[in-house]
Amino acid sequence: MKRIIILYSLALAALVFVLKFLEYRFIIRDLSLEFYMGVIALLFTIVGIWLGLKLTRKKVIVHVSQPPVRDVFQIDEKMLQQTGISKREYEVLELMAKGLSNQEIADKLFVSLNTIKTHSSNLFVKLDAKRRTQAIERAKQLRLLP
Repeated sequence: MKRIIILYSLALAALVFVLKFLEYRFIIRDLSLEFYMGVIALLFTIVGIWLGLKLTRKKVIVHVSQPPVRDVFQIDEKMLQQTGISKREYEVLELMAKGLSNQEIADKLFVSLNTIKTHSSNLFVKLDAKRRTQAIERAKQLRLLP
């Protein structure tokens, strides 16, 4: 809003400058004062209409539709049995995929940190991975994680 007011005042200053320039050039003698007042009134009317339309324009509210619901992820039970991952190891894998640290996983499952490290090591062997990120990626490929 301040920007519009500043632009409007600059336009007024420019018009006054132009009129003063024309006055100094002796053009004012050729045209009557009513003509200049009419031109200024016309310009301000046009700017006023434009500004009024811009400020009173109705806001268009866009409703973002939700994406279609995909099928609910189903764990591939056969693959889970083939890999030999236990229920507790799978819980650890899910929490790894959420980005939790070993200590956070231990706290969440109420077990010791060493137990989580053991489960993690077992998961790495069963998923043929060397790091957590590889294990998570491999589990996603095997449809064990969404």
